Amino acid sequence: MISAGDFRNGITIEFEGNVYQIVEFQHVKPGKGAAFVRTKLKNIINGGVVEKTFRPTEKCPQARIDRKDMQYLYSDGDLYNFMDTETYDQIALNGETVGDALKFVKENEMVKICSYNGSVFAIEPPLFVELQITDTEPGFKGDTATGATKPAIVETGAKVMVPLFVENGETIKIDTRTGEYLSRV
Repeated sequence: MISAGDFRNGITIEFEGNVYQIVEFQHVKPGKGAAFVRTKLKNIINGGVVEKTFRPTEKCPQARIDRKDMQYLYSDGDLYNFMDTETYDQIALNGETVGDALKFVKENEMVKICSYNGSVFAIEPPLFVELQITDTEPGFKGDTATGATKPAIVETGAKVMVPLFVENGETIKIDTRTGEYLSRV
């Protein structure tokens, strides 16, 4: 059990029959009346975000989320196949569960599979990936006064905005949380 006074970003709790992750929290001490904790909670199963207020003494059971490293093998239609590298067990997840988490992940790369009570609800790609650019327009000389960018397609098919000096065939580093270009490799 965790009290509302101990809430922190990223903690997962069980509340009203659902499992939520704390996205934001704020301890509020008004001039009159008792203090309270204002939170933004994200339902980890369906992705919905709700706002709730708690008294600092309220307690919620903390949810245990299992994160397991697995290797992304391949996609087969709407199914995405993963393998546990220790036991060699394979699982197939549908496109709805995967979402767009794999848009920067190549085959045979490691990802984290997040599950609650044995049911998988999310996939966490590595924080940074290195991908090769397959298609981008050539940059024009003298067009760099404003730090301009251009669209580029990487080898997984995802679209990334890159600086004008980046060309086809180059390998770049991407932050998978924001989808932003970081540097050339």
